[in-house]
Amino acid sequence: MRCPECSRQKTKVRTAATIRRDPQLTYVLIAINVIAFLAMTASGGSLTSSGGGEVFNHGALYGPAVADGEWWRIITAGFLHAGLLHIAFNMYFLYFLGTLLEPEIGRVRFGIIYFVSLLGGSFGALLTSPNAVTVGASGAVFGLMGAAIIAMRARGIDPWQSGLGVTLLLNLGITFLIPGISKGGHVGGLVAGLIVGYLMFELAERRRISLTPVIGVCVALGVAVAVGCVVVASSATGV
Repeated sequence: MRCPECSRQKTKVRTAATIRRDPQLTYVLIAINVIAFLAMTASGGSLTSSGGGEVFNHGALYGPAVADGEWWRIITAGFLHAGLLHIAFNMYFLYFLGTLLEPEIGRVRFGIIYFVSLLGGSFGALLTSPNAVTVGASGAVFGLMGAAIIAMRARGIDPWQSGLGVTLLLNLGITFLIPGISKGGHVGGLVAGLIVGYLMFELAERRRISLTPVIGVCVALGVAVAVGCVVVASSATGV
């Protein structure tokens, strides 16, 4: 019941569409990747072939360089790409997964999933091919896919009906069928994303465990994976 005066006032209606947060971190991550790619090409890199240039040479993942103290490569490699097609493919999936996942879980959890998955990809690449030069956001993207599937299951959504399960299988197939793709990087990122997704959504949400300690565990996991990258690189190269 409303009085005549109140009935003349317009009431702002908020729907699910209007309260969804913009995926701001997704846009920032895409921008960083694009800027890094432009910097790479400006420093002598190629638009079509496997990288090159000063930025690429000092930022790509390479086991002997990591073992020699250039630990930043385990992070910077995730923002470099070997050609225009490579970055276009990864940024498409980052945009797709970011607009799907970030508005639902927030920037903090999305960022943790992204960076732990990125580190997991570096760990997998160093574990399987420490002497190969590796770049790309694929490890982080695979981790986002894994975490999104866990989040869907925890919230009663069938990932197969959503198409995300099929997308993951197709990309895994491409990973193992096409030569030149970092299998360790993709699988490492996926495993890291699945673990973080399980902690955040199966434990923190579905089983009602406090989110704060779970986030702390996820951050600690990321730190442990980063340390593991350096240890694996040192062991593989004998440094």
